[in-house]
Amino acid sequence: MRALIAGVLVSIAAALPLSAQFPSRTYTALVASESVDRVAVIELGPQGARVVRQHDVGVMIADPDGPHGLAVSPDGKSYYVSTAHGTPYGVLWKFDTRSNTYAGQVMLGNFPATAQVTPDGSKVVVVNFNLHGDMVASDISVVRADSMQEIARITTCAMPHGSRVNTAGTRHYSVCMMDEQLVEIDLDGLQVSRHFLLTKGAEQGMNGAPPVRGAISASADAAHGGHDMSGHGLAQPAAGSTQCSPTWAQPSPDDKTVWVACNGTSDLVEIDVASWTMRRRIAAGNGVYNLAVTRDGTKLVATNKRGQSVSVIDARTGATLAVLPTQRRVVHGVAITHDDRYAFVSVEGIGSEPGTVEIIDLVLLRTIARVDVGQQAGGIDVVPPL
Repeated sequence: MRALIAGVLVSIAAALPLSAQFPSRTYTALVASESVDRVAVIELGPQGARVVRQHDVGVMIADPDGPHGLAVSPDGKSYYVSTAHGTPYGVLWKFDTRSNTYAGQVMLGNFPATAQVTPDGSKVVVVNFNLHGDMVASDISVVRADSMQEIARITTCAMPHGSRVNTAGTRHYSVCMMDEQLVEIDLDGLQVSRHFLLTKGAEQGMNGAPPVRGAISASADAAHGGHDMSGHGLAQPAAGSTQCSPTWAQPSPDDKTVWVACNGTSDLVEIDVASWTMRRRIAAGNGVYNLAVTRDGTKLVATNKRGQSVSVIDARTGATLAVLPTQRRVVHGVAITHDDRYAFVSVEGIGSEPGTVEIIDLVLLRTIARVDVGQQAGGIDVVPPL
C-alpha cells in the first residue's frame, strides 16, 4: 500500500512476519569505514543481516589511512579500496574477495576517493579528490587491474567525485564539486572528450576538457562562495542558490542517459548522452549525494546526506516512489544487488556513533535490516553471485 504525503508517494508496507522480509538466498556486500581503517563483509540471508568478517586496510598506526572508495571486480574475485590519507599521496589496494588477502597496491594522487572497475575487469578508475589542496584542477587515475600499474592520470577540474563507467566500458563520468562540471572521459583514448556545466539556469554541454582554473571567469570563480568548501556535502546552501555542487554521476544501463546528483540544489540533472543536452531536472531529497540505478533501468536510488534518508525514484517519470528515513545521520553510498531486489546503503554516523549499513527491499520499498559497522562508513559495493 502507498500514500501520498506532501506530494511524495511514500511506501507503507503491510505488517509482515520478520522472516518473510528476508531472502531465501544470501547476498554479500563490502563496506569501508574511513575513521577506523576497516572493511566489513556483510551478508543478508534467510536469518537476516550480519557482519561475518572484518579486516584492516592501510599501514599508518598513528593516523587513519582513511579507506574511502570500494569497488568489486565484475567477476567478484577481487576488490579494490582507495585510502585517501597518504603521505602525501593516497593508495589503491587490491584484495582477494574470498580470503581478504592482500593482492597488490599502487600509489595514486592526492586523496583518492570514488573507484570503479570497468565492465571487462581490465581497469580500475579512481578520482583524486584533492580535498586538502588548493582549489585547482585535480585528476582521474586509470590503473591496470592485473598489474596494479597506473597507466594514465587525466586532469579534469576541482574536487572530482562520484565517478562511474558506462555499461559499454567506453566512457567514464565524474563530477567536480567546485567547478559545477560533469566530465566525460574517453577510456580508449584516455582523454577528456566533453564536459557539461550544471549550474541551474545555465546548463550547457561542451566539447573537450573544462577550462583550467586560471581561465575561469571572475564571476564563475566568485560563485564558489556558494559551495560547501569542505567537500562533504553537508553545508546548507544559501536560499535561492543555483549552484549544483555536483557529487555523483550515474550512467543509465543503456548508456543513453547520465544522471547527476546536485547536492546544492537537491535535485538531479538528467543529460542525454547523444545530444549532450539536458533533458530535465528531477526533484530529489535534501542534499542528494550518491546514486545507483537498477540494472533494468527502472529505479534510481539516491542517498540524501542532509536529509537523513534514502529516496527511491522512478527513472522513467521522475516521481519519488518512497523516502525512507535512516537511523543515523550523514547518509553516504549505495549499491544495488545484481537481481535489482535490494539496495545496501552506508551511513557514516556522527562523532563516536558506529557507521551503519541499511538494507532496502526495492520491491516492498521498505528498510528490512540495519547492521552496525566501523565509524564513518562510506564506500560500498555488492559482490556478484560467484
